Amino acid sequence: MKKKIKTALISVSDKTNLRPLLNILKKLKIKIISSGGTYKEIKRLKFNCLEVSDFTNSPEILEGRVKTLHPKIHAGILNKRKKKSHSKDLKDNNFENIDLVIVNFYPFEKTLKKTNNHQKVIENIDVGGPTMVRSAAKNYNDVAVITSPDQYEELIQELKKFKGSTSLNFREKLSRIAFAETAYYDSVISNYFNKKTNTIFPRKKIFHGNLLEQLRYGENPHQQSAIYSNDTDINFKQIHGKQLSYNNYNDIFSALTISKSLPKGKGTVIVKHANPCGVSAKKDPLESYKSALSCDPVSAFGGIVSCNFKVTKNLAAELNKLFLEVIIANGFDDNAIKILKTKKNLRLIDATNYVSGQLFKFVSFNKNIMVQSEDLNIFSKKNFKFVSKRKPTSKQLKDIIFAFNVCRYVKSNAIVLASNETTVGIGSGQPSRLDSCQIAIDKMKKFNLSANNLVAASDAFFPFVDGIEKLIQTGVRAVVQPSGSIRDKEIIKFANETDTVLLFSRTRHFRH
Repeated sequence: MKKKIKTALISVSDKTNLRPLLNILKKLKIKIISSGGTYKEIKRLKFNCLEVSDFTNSPEILEGRVKTLHPKIHAGILNKRKKKSHSKDLKDNNFENIDLVIVNFYPFEKTLKKTNNHQKVIENIDVGGPTMVRSAAKNYNDVAVITSPDQYEELIQELKKFKGSTSLNFREKLSRIAFAETAYYDSVISNYFNKKTNTIFPRKKIFHGNLLEQLRYGENPHQQSAIYSNDTDINFKQIHGKQLSYNNYNDIFSALTISKSLPKGKGTVIVKHANPCGVSAKKDPLESYKSALSCDPVSAFGGIVSCNFKVTKNLAAELNKLFLEVIIANGFDDNAIKILKTKKNLRLIDATNYVSGQLFKFVSFNKNIMVQSEDLNIFSKKNFKFVSKRKPTSKQLKDIIFAFNVCRYVKSNAIVLASNETTVGIGSGQPSRLDSCQIAIDKMKKFNLSANNLVAASDAFFPFVDGIEKLIQTGVRAVVQPSGSIRDKEIIKFANETDTVLLFSRTRHFRH
């Protein structure tokens, strides 16, 4: 069902690309109504336009807060053209139809990035714009609604195709987009007030996101997938390689979370299936990568490497020896890019501007969503209790903190063996903590990693002595675990009997 457009109302904060749109409206002899800055811009571009206040015979009041909130505007948009009683109401009140609404909103989201001034933020909450958009979207049977300059070209083509009319399918699609736009806008405002009032878990939680990319598929080819962000971009940049997959993104976020938890400018993380298989915080980039790789070079094959520094020529040459899916770094020099681009499918990610600071983590099951704050504690000496008679040396303490930090990013049950701020064995994802101990030990032995002052970290307490006993028999000289077991005293006693350093973390760090 085609609908002829005779009158259009334009009120936009983003005034880009208006000229081509105005040209087609002029050519089709469509009457234009506008207000405020948009009216001035249309006049500046030398197009005819009727100001809203002249159209309604009601002035803009309250410093522009009330402009388009008028019965003549909303009756013109909302009336059902084929309903006789609606037509009579319009005739009795000397109102007329508005067939096209072109509106985009005050830049509330951009304002939040520019200022913390609450009054300025409040004044950038659009009321009239979303109200008109909702009216037009509701009455899509008769009215077309445009909410972004990105839609102008499609509207122009529609008007050309149907000689000044729009099709029902087109209007219905615009309506769907418009309601998404108003919902998104309201959700940003809602979340702003939740944050301002420190309301962590409101009675009704509203999520919003911008589609960044529809992915080829999800974890498996038969699953659909896309990635959204509640920012305008993802804060890292792909500079080479084929399209990222769902699994790639999952591994990238895991790798970045770990690498950004390491000291700034230091460290290499190798991830496979969202689990670290090698981490080193050594300062020299090449040594750091080689040390991380040595922890489990077999698992690293086809994995993701995240470097907490810029990749240079020498490191690129070393990275190129192994099949990798993704390399992440704080930039790549020109020679490094030249070397790495010889592998056409290898994804290179520049994460220079990436900041790890997610406040909440979301997991959904069917119609249910679980929300929790992220585990982003920065560990220091004060986070641990020294419970054994033997106390750690400063070097041991450094390794203990490093190992425990890595351990919290390993799927539970998790055990991490480390020395010299480098992992030498990782056991992950086992129902039995004892099995995780054995896997970490086996990894270390498999790759012939000898370690002096070997330390071990567990993401939760040892329920029995057997786990810590197995580690000590392997050569572990210091252990860190959260407290909380009814057998904590037995664990402490065993550590003292074996002259082992034992620390209790004040917090537990499962990652299920």
